[in-house]
Amino acid sequence: MGLIIRSSSIHAAGCYTTKRIANGSRIVEYTGQRITKDVADERYKDSIVTYLFGLGDGTYVIDGHGVAMFINHSCDANCETDETDGRVWIKAIRDIAAGEELLYDYNLYDGDEDPATCNCGAAKCRGSMYSVEELKRRKKAAVGKGSHNGAVRNARSK
Repeated sequence: MGLIIRSSSIHAAGCYTTKRIANGSRIVEYTGQRITKDVADERYKDSIVTYLFGLGDGTYVIDGHGVAMFINHSCDANCETDETDGRVWIKAIRDIAAGEELLYDYNLYDGDEDPATCNCGAAKCRGSMYSVEELKRRKKAAVGKGSHNGAVRNARSK
C-alpha cells in the first residue's frame, strides 16, 4: 500500500502514505499477539506506552506490531477501524493524498492512570483520546464524586 513511518507533530512517530488512497479502501491490518486484557494489564503494568487495540468482545486486545501501530489518533481522522471476523483493518473514510499522515479516532474507553490528552490540533479537538461516550460517562461520575480526574490505559478501540 506504500506506507512509511516518520516523525509526526501529533506523537513522536506516525504512519504516512506514499500513494493516494481512495475513500473506503482497506489500508492495513492492525496485527499483533491476541491476549486477554488481564495479561495486557500485567505485561504493561509499569509501561507508559502501549500499542494495545481493544477488540469488540471486550475480553481480548491485540498487542500491536507492524506499521499500523504507528497510526496516531486525531479528532478529525481520515481513517477508521473495522473489526471483521476477529481481525482489525484500518480503512479510509475519505480520499487521502500521498504524503498525508494516517489518523483514526482511538475512542478510548477504559483505564486508570493515563489522562489520554489529545495532541491532534484539529479545529474541533475534544482534548482527549477518550470516546465522546466515555467522556460523558467520566464527567457524570466525576460530578457524582466531586472530582474531575480521569484516566485511561492506551487501549485503542474502534
